Amino acid sequence: MKVAVAGTGYVGLVTGVCLAENGHDVTCVDVDENKIKMMQEGKSPIYEPGLQELMTKNIGRLTFTTDHAKAYRDAEIIFIGVGTPEKKDGSANLSYVFAAAEEIAQNAEKECVVVIKSTVPIGTNDRVENAINEKSAGRVKIHVASNPEFLSQGTAVRDTLHASRIVIGVEDDFSREKLLSLYKGLDAPVVVTNRRSAEMIKYASNDFLALKISYINEIANLCEAIGADIKDVAKGMSYDARIGDKFLNAGIGYGGSCFPKDTKALSWLATFNDHEIKTVKAAIEVNENQKLLPVKKAARYFNDMRGITAAVLGLTFKPGTDDLREAPSLVTVPILIDDGVKIRAWDPVGVSNFRKQVPEGVEYFDTVEETLKGADVCFIFTEWPEVLNLDPSLFVSLMKNPVVIDGRNCFDAEKIASVKGMVYDSIGRAVIDTRS
Repeated sequence: MKVAVAGTGYVGLVTGVCLAENGHDVTCVDVDENKIKMMQEGKSPIYEPGLQELMTKNIGRLTFTTDHAKAYRDAEIIFIGVGTPEKKDGSANLSYVFAAAEEIAQNAEKECVVVIKSTVPIGTNDRVENAINEKSAGRVKIHVASNPEFLSQGTAVRDTLHASRIVIGVEDDFSREKLLSLYKGLDAPVVVTNRRSAEMIKYASNDFLALKISYINEIANLCEAIGADIKDVAKGMSYDARIGDKFLNAGIGYGGSCFPKDTKALSWLATFNDHEIKTVKAAIEVNENQKLLPVKKAARYFNDMRGITAAVLGLTFKPGTDDLREAPSLVTVPILIDDGVKIRAWDPVGVSNFRKQVPEGVEYFDTVEETLKGADVCFIFTEWPEVLNLDPSLFVSLMKNPVVIDGRNCFDAEKIASVKGMVYDSIGRAVIDTRS
């Protein structure tokens, strides 16, 4: 099947590459000439495990261009996978979606289905359909369908090729048959709904996971106050099949391109429609407060932070990605810099992106060990394998004043307790102080 994809960010590029892997002829279009040139040379503009290899493998079936007319002219299905960033009021910015729709309306020359892959507020598909009909003036029949993505950064390729479910929101038989044919052969349950239900499934799913994370973080904070251990609590909860063990890892909050934006967008949409989703509003508040925990914890051990040296392990919002959107490090590190703290930082893939947002006040190192040398305090923000596999005794041997603030609960408490000469302060567990 001949497919075009508008946008080459996480959603658009992964969608295009994986559809090519499944045997379709795919043209990815973007306005960024430098990015297109990079992809034409077989280089992925984003870090995502497995993506580079699939791009190289499928060159031929997979092409990249800035020419909208070329991309859309003969396409049977056109995906819109552009960004929908958060506006100041919390609503979704749909300008890129409508710009893509206008280009399609002007350049499509055969009956096709425009599929909105981007996460958009409920009712957006209807608005896009009206906009396309207005711009095309009946020149060609263009259908609009919803097909939300359910990928996670770091596992996006696997999540696309081995999807947990495929949700198709359609209002006509032509769109239904085209999309069912596109996904034929994939081993995943297919849910066919109307467009508004499909749009809501995406928001309801993401916001539920955000709720689960904020809930376990609140329980963790209470555990610290009353002497319970969040690791044990979460384990006990996980054996209930209705709860499960996913998204029960307490930490310093969620980040990335989805949860922060989607919780705020749904809350805004509810308010706009004279409703209030109190649980989602609470999740947003809890998550913002959770990002401040590392600084609050560090203040317990230093009367004055000015002049001390901090090692920061991990900058991205989670391992397996170079994405920094809504990462706790972007909240904490600037605060530390303002407080006069000298920052030594390490991340295997996120340094370049972090430099763009925090251009001064940080010295970067190639290894965890180099980063720790001479530090008074260590902040762990991302649970990269290099951190998880670190010998805790290195905190004592390399740091000047071994105080470790672990925002991701990377280490076993018993193992830490066997290391003499350090303080280990994690989330939802008792502080371990082996200095005396």
